[in-house]
Amino acid sequence: MARLRHFAICVNDLEASAAFYENVFGLKRVGEETIGLGSGIYLSDGVVNLALLKFNSGAPSAGKEGFVGAHHFGFIVEDTEAMGKKIEENGGKFFFTLGDPEKSNFELKYKDPDGIVFDISRKGWLGTNEV
Repeated sequence: MARLRHFAICVNDLEASAAFYENVFGLKRVGEETIGLGSGIYLSDGVVNLALLKFNSGAPSAGKEGFVGAHHFGFIVEDTEAMGKKIEENGGKFFFTLGDPEKSNFELKYKDPDGIVFDISRKGWLGTNEV
C-alpha cells in the first residue's frame, strides 16, 4: 500500500514561511537545498514532509510565474517500476525524474488524468518514515 508522506507548496518567501510553520505547528526543519529548478526548505512532523518551494523563472515544474499555493504531493511506494506501470495503465502520465535515486527526496513525477502532479518515491523525503 502506498503512503502519503509528502506535500509541496510554492511560497513567496522561504524563510518567512518556514518560520510560520515552525512556530505555529512545531514542524522541524529537516533540510534545505538549491538546485537548478529553484530552492526549497523541508519541514517535518516526523511522518510527513512539507516542502516549501520557490522555483526559478521558467522551471518546468513551476507553472505560471509567481505561482503560490499547493503544488504537488507524494507517495512512498515499495516498487517504483511496478507503481509506474500501474499509474500509466490507469491513465496517468510520466512527467520527469528529480534527484539522486540513492538518496531521500528522489522522486519520479507523474501527472494524473486531470494533469495534477504527484510523486512516487522508494526512499521517501527528508523527515519521513521510509517503507
